Amino acid sequence: MEIEQILTLLVVERDKLSRAIAALGGGAKHPGRPPKKTVARIKGMAQPASVASKRKRKPMTAAQRKAHSERMKAFWAARRKSAKS
Repeated sequence: MEIEQILTLLVVERDKLSRAIAALGGGAKHPGRPPKKTVARIKGMAQPASVASKRKRKPMTAAQRKAHSERMKAFWAARRKSAKS
């Protein structure tokens, strides 16, 4: 066998392997974890529309923010006190 013939056979084999890898791997160009929608589709689970969209929080009123602030100040003061003891 001539070198050119061997080289041609190797190139053909490489192309076959590349196509097989692309078919099995889906041609993934982005490494890492796929987005949630893709993961759910792969697992065969359909997400309800309410879960698929991001939930929004109600804004806190000034009084609620102040109450939360006081609770957290008391919480951290207690944590510091217990850490010293």
